[in-house]
Amino acid sequence: MYKKQYIGKGVQHETLDLVKVTLKVEEVLKFKHSYEGQDYLTFELARLQDVDKFGRTHTAYVSVKEEVTEAVPEKGNKGRKPKK
Repeated sequence: MYKKQYIGKGVQHETLDLVKVTLKVEEVLKFKHSYEGQDYLTFELARLQDVDKFGRTHTAYVSVKEEVTEAVPEKGNKGRKPKK
């Protein structure tokens, strides 16, 4: 399972097919990874359903893998109504 960690927002350019994104450096550095001695940041950019109050049209986030523990069903009363 993946959890979204939001790191910034962006604005769609009026006439060009590009999005200007602003990221918080301190947030971004938490999610950098290294490969063959180089540091990288992998993130997703998604269109917001509605433009926010600052006119931003996109959000940037990092997908972080989370360990999910499955709930163990309780023994005994499975499928039975509790006694009154």
